[in-house]
Amino acid sequence: MSLISGRIPTAPGGILVELGGSRDVDLPLAAYDVDASRAHVAELARLGLIDDAGAKRLDEALEAIADELARGTFAWRSEAEDIHMNVEAAVRDAVGPELAGQLQAGRSRNDEVVTDERRWLRDAVTRLDLLIVAFERTLSACAADEIKTILPAHTHTQPAQPVLLAHHLLAYVEMLERDRGRLADVAKRANRSPAGSAAVAGSGLALDREATAQRHGFDGPTANSLDAIADRDYAIEMVSACAIAANHLSRIAAELVLWSTPYLGFVRLADGLVSGSSMLPQKRNPDAAELVRARAARLNGTLTQLLQLTAGLPLAYHRDFQETRGPMFAAVETLEISLRAADAMIATATFDREAMRRAAARGHGTATALAEKLVRAGVPFRDAHHRVGALVAQADAANLDLSELPQPDLAAALPELKDHDPIMPTLEEAVAAADVIGGTAPRRVEAALAATLARLEASE
Repeated sequence: MSLISGRIPTAPGGILVELGGSRDVDLPLAAYDVDASRAHVAELARLGLIDDAGAKRLDEALEAIADELARGTFAWRSEAEDIHMNVEAAVRDAVGPELAGQLQAGRSRNDEVVTDERRWLRDAVTRLDLLIVAFERTLSACAADEIKTILPAHTHTQPAQPVLLAHHLLAYVEMLERDRGRLADVAKRANRSPAGSAAVAGSGLALDREATAQRHGFDGPTANSLDAIADRDYAIEMVSACAIAANHLSRIAAELVLWSTPYLGFVRLADGLVSGSSMLPQKRNPDAAELVRARAARLNGTLTQLLQLTAGLPLAYHRDFQETRGPMFAAVETLEISLRAADAMIATATFDREAMRRAAARGHGTATALAEKLVRAGVPFRDAHHRVGALVAQADAANLDLSELPQPDLAAALPELKDHDPIMPTLEEAVAAADVIGGTAPRRVEAALAATLARLEASE
């Protein structure tokens, strides 16, 4: 006999069991589900619906199930479609059908699953936060090592201005810190207990929802039973936060792919993170970076999937919601492996400082610094911009970089600077000129790095 038979006298058909079974997907929720059942037993005992002896037997049965789940010895049943029914069936075997029959009093799988998912989400955010902080530390350590390394910054994938590599790396730390904030916001909003919302209207038993919420570490109970069981915005938010973080990682990965080409030669990835070719003997393919980049596309698709899955559903519960769980679990798993891979790539990367400097010295990267030097000499910026642009065109025609134009040519074109020797700013001068909060001037980068390290130390 099915545990939920009655209105429908026969067990679900084979195709429905195959289509609707979520046992394997539910595995990450198993420990939370058993723990929630133990809390519910305590509530039933408090209400006098089971006596102390019965409560003890139920709790011992659930404790044994938790132990079997932890050891991987729990006997899963093919006929039980989800984790909840598996647990109830195991309790039934342990204590008999009469006592086990009370286990579901006052609750529904509808509020059970969202309670489990919210608790899982909270712990998943903690795991992700630790990985993000670890990667921030790796980026910061690399920035400290490369505090004097100069490379070209780009806009529109064209050379723009020289910056410090440390400044470049710390830009990603800022992105990751916002990712931490987004994940923390998800956990905060999800940290309300749906337990006691039951199937749709709220439990008909006088359950102490506040006490149950407190036992499970929630900030309090949800305020509306319909909302509690019928929304999965916490799953959507979780996947969204993971997708944004993965997109940040994909940008790092894309740069490592580009920088590792022999044409640039800015970085060499460790041997364990690249692969050879089945045909081309010279290849060092940046596979780890390419796969991290690709994982972002997977998460972007997952986010779209969840948004579409939940759009337009009238209140309250629908079986469609079952399809949100696996994607949420997979999104976290995908971000976890991507974070570990990105961390490994930066931690073991070898940066070619001379190659970066040579690139920074090409592409007329000091043009803006020269224009601003004219501005400081009293020339209106638009005039300075036009005159330096003409010098860039002159340099292009001579197949030179702006920095390679002879001093007499510069003095003739820029008489306001004729007494400067040299007229053209050096790379170091161009970098040092950006001396504003958030700029790439060495003292600003050193201050930003110190602040980052202090924050990370406080996170321990």
